[in-house]
Amino acid sequence: MPKKLPLTLACGDYEIVRALKEGQVAPDGIELNILTNMDSSTRHWRFIRQGEFDVAETSSSSYIAARDAGRPFTAIPVFLHRRFRHGFVFVNTSKGISKPTDLIGKKIGVKSFMVSAIHWMRGLLEHEYGVPHRSIEWFAELDEDVDFTPHPELKLTRLPHDKSVETMLAEGELDAVIHSDIIIPIIEKDPRVGRLWPDYKREEIAFYKRTGIFPIMHVMGIKQEIVDQYPWVPANLFMAFQEAKSIAMQKMVNPRRVPLAWYQEAWEEERAILGPDPWEYGLTDQNRKTIETLAGFSHEQGLTKRRWTADELFTSVFQGRKRGDEFRV
Repeated sequence: MPKKLPLTLACGDYEIVRALKEGQVAPDGIELNILTNMDSSTRHWRFIRQGEFDVAETSSSSYIAARDAGRPFTAIPVFLHRRFRHGFVFVNTSKGISKPTDLIGKKIGVKSFMVSAIHWMRGLLEHEYGVPHRSIEWFAELDEDVDFTPHPELKLTRLPHDKSVETMLAEGELDAVIHSDIIIPIIEKDPRVGRLWPDYKREEIAFYKRTGIFPIMHVMGIKQEIVDQYPWVPANLFMAFQEAKSIAMQKMVNPRRVPLAWYQEAWEEERAILGPDPWEYGLTDQNRKTIETLAGFSHEQGLTKRRWTADELFTSVFQGRKRGDEFRV
């Protein structure tokens, strides 16, 4: 039996990769060892800082900064995680913050400055809502995936290990928090904490209709040495991810698969707003715009020395026009 190339892939345990994880789909010529039992922050750190995996779903903003810093990685245009982030801006309800510009001059806590969810929202607050990122005092809980030298005008404080931005927000030490997760005070319905946009879904839909951007949180990183030694790997991996996603979406059409009363209605609403494939892979025009918007934020906020383009950030998986979509003998 021909020997396959063994690669370790670290990613989230998503429905769109289930067919890969369970072996229903296998990339041609590759034997994947798939690791899914770690949280995102840990996975990103272990890939970007320590290079522990051959291929890894990783933070889009940290990946851009890593490339700018000369780290030996590239990426394929597979985007397993996207999310609108207006619903992840939390405020202390006693501080009189009712609109975005009320954040100017305030103290805002973050998981880390470079987390993609926070980086996206910081850029959108500046460009869409008139809140300059240097008008804020930032307080970061975690170390960065990629070290960077803050701009002299950036007010950024690293919190000690025993401090939590979620607790600090509830107790009034911080005015707001931008987070990648729903924070504990919101889950526990703590009256001291609320959302900047109570009707965040409406705001997110309006943002999408203005911009066409469905924010990309994670990209699929791959060690440059693998691409150099096996240039056929990126395209083969890309096609396998495409096939796995297609299988997942075919299954998800059946509303009986998901125990939600109005699942079919939610599915139809999403397609009506975001189109037939909001989770599309590849450097389509819209994905290119989305990635280059984030790369622009990275440059403006001092995370990169220059503004990167999508073509620079992703290795090509192009197989020729109209090639690779179907197989005929």
